[in-house]
This record gives sequence, C-alpha cells and structure tokens, in this order.
Amino acid sequence: MNHLVNRFLKYVSFDTQSDENSGVTPSTSGQLEFANYLKKELEAIGLEDITLDDNGYLFATLPANTEKKVPTIGFISHMDTSPDMSGKNVKPRIVENYNGHDITLCEKESIILSPKQFPELLNHKGEDLIVTNGHTLLGADDKAGIAEIITAMEYLKAHPEIKHGAIRVGFTPDEEIGLGAHKFDVEKFGCEWAYTLDGGEVGELEYENFNAASATINIQGRNVHPGYAKGKMINSILLANEFINLLPADEVPEQTEKYEGFYHLIAFQGEVDKSTISYIIRDHDRAIYENRKAEIQRLVNKMNEKYGENTFIADIKDQYFNMREKIEPVMHIVDVAHEAMEQVGVKPNVKAIRGGTDGSQLSFKGLPCPNIFAGGLNFHGRYEFVPIQSMEKAVNVIVKISELVAQKEF
Repeated sequence: MNHLVNRFLKYVSFDTQSDENSGVTPSTSGQLEFANYLKKELEAIGLEDITLDDNGYLFATLPANTEKKVPTIGFISHMDTSPDMSGKNVKPRIVENYNGHDITLCEKESIILSPKQFPELLNHKGEDLIVTNGHTLLGADDKAGIAEIITAMEYLKAHPEIKHGAIRVGFTPDEEIGLGAHKFDVEKFGCEWAYTLDGGEVGELEYENFNAASATINIQGRNVHPGYAKGKMINSILLANEFINLLPADEVPEQTEKYEGFYHLIAFQGEVDKSTISYIIRDHDRAIYENRKAEIQRLVNKMNEKYGENTFIADIKDQYFNMREKIEPVMHIVDVAHEAMEQVGVKPNVKAIRGGTDGSQLSFKGLPCPNIFAGGLNFHGRYEFVPIQSMEKAVNVIVKISELVAQKEF
C-alpha cells in the first residue's frame, strides 16, 4: 500500500481547483495537466484503451482475465478540487498513530484540528492521518478516490489469480462545480454500471441524493433622494429581506439532517434600486422538491401582488435529480458493493447523500452509478484529512467488487 500513499501525496501537489466562471471544460488548466500525468501512469501499469479527450475526460480499461461472460463495470472519480478553498501548494503531513489529541496544523497561526470541533477524529485513534498545514484544503475529495482506483487496478493486474471481467476507469473534471458528468460520454465508457469513489467515512454506500434546483430572484426597487422619498422610494434591499422572512426559518441547512430538505440562501447582492438573492433548493422526495420550487414562485407572485407586477422575477432551474429512481430497478449493483464491504471487514453504512454526485447525473444519462466511500473527511477546507487505513479499505472494496461481479450471475 506504499504505492497508494505515495500516489495520493503526489496527486495533491497538482493545483486542480475548478472555476465555475471560466466557461470552458475543463474549467482550469491544472486539471488537464493532472489528467496528462494520470494518463502516463495508467500506461505504465499496463491499462489499455486509454483515451484523454480535449475536455479532460480520461478513460482506460483493465481487460478481463476470464473467459466467462462478465458485465463490464466501471470506477469513477473526479480530478478537480473545490473552489471553496485554495488547492495550490498543498503541504500534506502524515500524523502517525493518532493519539486522539489536538493536531496542530499551523503553530504560528494557531490553526488546530481538534476532536472538540471534529469528534469524528476519535473514530480514527491509532490510525495514520494525512492532514493539511492549515492554509489549503487537502484534496482527498477526490484525489483519494483516484489513488484508490489506480492502486486497485495495479493490484488486479499483478494478481491474475483474481478473476474479473473488463473494468473501465474514468476520471472527470469539474465535479465540484456541478459539471463533471455534463460531457461524460456514457456510450464510449461502455459499462453496464459503475461506482463513483467520492464518499466520505469508511463504509459509506449511497444510492440516493438530493433533487436539486437553483433559484435566482431579481427585485426591482425605485431609488429617489431620501429627503423626498415619502411615497416614492421602493427599497429593494428591504423587499429582499421581507421575502427571505417568508420562507420557513427552520428549513435551512443548519437546522436539517437525514432526509430533511431545505432552502439555502447562498448570495445576496443589494442596492436600493435593485437586489438579487440566490437560493439552492434541496429535497430527497421528488414531490416535496417540486412543491418547494412552487413555493418560491408562489411567494414571488405574492410579493408582486403587494408591490407591483415584475417587482420580483424568479429564475428557477433544475440542477440534478435523485438517482434512487434509476438505481432501484437494478439494486443488485448496490448489493454487490454491500457484500464486498462485508467480505473485506468493512461495515456498510447505507445512507442518503445530502448533496449531489456525478453518479446522479450519470445515472440519468443511462449509467447507474452508486457512490462508495473514499475515506476523507471535512472536505473543502483546511481541516480536511484522510486516514491511510480508510484508503486501504477502499482499495480492498474495489478489488472485491471486481471479483464478486465475475463470480455472480446477473
């Protein structure tokens, strides 16, 4: 497993932060640089049918080593890191045999990774943790997944006694800005089903995610000199606040969990003359999700009745849907992953994703694609870390899934 750790440490040295404003694919040049590096690595370990297109999608094949007819399956991870925090000049450090105490990430600035704020650390006492220096994210989301997939393919290549069908691997750009699956060529990938390695804690197995929409609401006010404003001024900032307060205060991310949906105010730009508020809308239940979108429009209509036609204009757009409706008809693909975890000593934790994943969009494009843990925690920030032992378990799960698919009849 030294290859696994060394790979990951090398991968996080690439600055692959995506940029939702670039308008190109991949959205940043660092992702393509990383993809070219990975392409050479896949060639070196002997994978075949390796392709890297102009949009930064990297595909490769580990050929079958059995004459039995076996479904072609895939494993997918994304190359970009979140725009939420810099991924440049990542300085990872390994904390060996973690003792359960605070971990000083940056002594000079007193940046501490503490179990008081992050109690999940205590689940990994005695393990070896890869952490940041407190000034960047780590990039375990999803470079841990890439390292695990490639290490598993290398292991299968070196152990022909483990029989498996053809296995496709795919590494995608721009997942963090919701575009990872947009230009993914499902037909070219050529699998019956696949798994994304993009989950968190050990044992996570997910085939449900939010239905998701964005809502941008433009509010037109009227600005006049404040000394002469009576009966004339319409302050769009105040109208925006009035609208915000019409939505239920407890249906927000910080007040919800599990299958509870929410309205999340993510941006507010305002002047007296014009303001814009932006929401994301989330719910696992499709009917409730549709009702949430309708409620936004209903409140917009209500405000227009009060303040005049077109004072409020809403732009509501679907982003992605719950992959459960596409995976439930082929639940054997989840069952295989569940069994693989159990066979390698990992307790499966089947849960719904409170977010989205490439697997959701791919499932709706015809490639059913549950999500499996990659082992990292506290994604998108300076407190991100990944236990080495969790990454090793992910490799074992990939290998076992590949073996089980060759053993079963579908």
